[in-house]
Amino acid sequence: MEKSQNGEENAQLNLSNDGSICGYDSLHHLLKDNLKPHHFQEVNRLLTGLNCGKVLETITLPESATSLSVKHGFDAQAFSFRADKELLREPRVVRVGLIQNSIAIPTTAHFVDQKKALFEKLRPIIDAAGSSGVNILCLQEAWMMPFAFCTREKKWCEFAEPADGESTKFLQSFAKKYNMVIISPILERDVNHGEVMWNTAVVIGNHGNIIGIHRKNHIPRVGDFNESTYYMEGNTGHPVFETEFGKIAINICYGRHHPLNWLAFGLNGAEIVFNPAATVGELSEPMWPIEARNAAIANSYFVASINRVGTETFPNPFTSGDGKPAHADFGHFYGSSYISAPDASCTPSLSRNRDGLLVTDMDLNLCRQYKDKWGFRMTARYELYVETLAQYVKPEFEPQVIRDPLLHKRC
Repeated sequence: MEKSQNGEENAQLNLSNDGSICGYDSLHHLLKDNLKPHHFQEVNRLLTGLNCGKVLETITLPESATSLSVKHGFDAQAFSFRADKELLREPRVVRVGLIQNSIAIPTTAHFVDQKKALFEKLRPIIDAAGSSGVNILCLQEAWMMPFAFCTREKKWCEFAEPADGESTKFLQSFAKKYNMVIISPILERDVNHGEVMWNTAVVIGNHGNIIGIHRKNHIPRVGDFNESTYYMEGNTGHPVFETEFGKIAINICYGRHHPLNWLAFGLNGAEIVFNPAATVGELSEPMWPIEARNAAIANSYFVASINRVGTETFPNPFTSGDGKPAHADFGHFYGSSYISAPDASCTPSLSRNRDGLLVTDMDLNLCRQYKDKWGFRMTARYELYVETLAQYVKPEFEPQVIRDPLLHKRC
């Protein structure tokens, strides 16, 4: 097959076919190996911030998890976010896990085999999370299938399943075994409403029960992301799920580009917002380290960002009406999953080109501490925002622009 346009651009950017950066699987490793230690220390401070005034602490994972990582070849990293000690509240430490992965077998394989292979691929990574004591685990967007929404071919609809379907049943056993809440983003088939499809996150409780679902609020129509061929904007609002381990929400993929989407989850009391995604380097990588971190700061909660890995090639070339030649893949899904804290610190990211498990302890007391420190909720002007928005949605809306009376006046 001829080299794709994405491939030509990657070569110009020193990105190898395996998705590495100049042979390194992350920016963090590239900088650490090529800067003097004291230079790296300062660069890392600026890139990842300080947690309560200190460098983010690392965690040693149990041997059971690290041996699975070595045996199955996935990246495993672990960190800990602290909060200041309080006099009246005990620490509220929650252990969160994120899984990023590539597809398991080619997209030309039988659909049953593709899904089964994904289940088997994730099994040891979920076991590693469970044996590490993870309380809340989140998988990537549409984890149970290739991200085929670029193709606009309807055959991929066969991967859709009910909220209580095969993928949920597979994960429920892990939730019960490890006393772990699991967020499972799937392509949902709503059997009670005309069998329409949704991009949905199923929240499985730590007892194996289904707590609820959330459907993706914002659907992209940009580049190869033609997702509205399959599903439309969700109808579940901005729910926050109160679990044994904290109040969580899910801002699925494209919703991270919408600041008011982040805000609404915060107003409903979220302490951790998960952003399961599927995005490629050419389109969004410069935005990836910024948006979630900004949301964590602005809304005084933790944000967990998950992106899939690898290049998924489809049987038939497709175009997207953007003038580019027909191609058979999205480009490289660059992984780089990470977690951001309300104090502007963040973890280093997972690999750009390998499956991975990120385990992170977070003291949820940090959320209130930073609400108190910065006062964003207190100083916000919601009554002004709602007035402007109420006017904006009216057909007769006119922007509030004060024009210089001399702007178009001739001398």
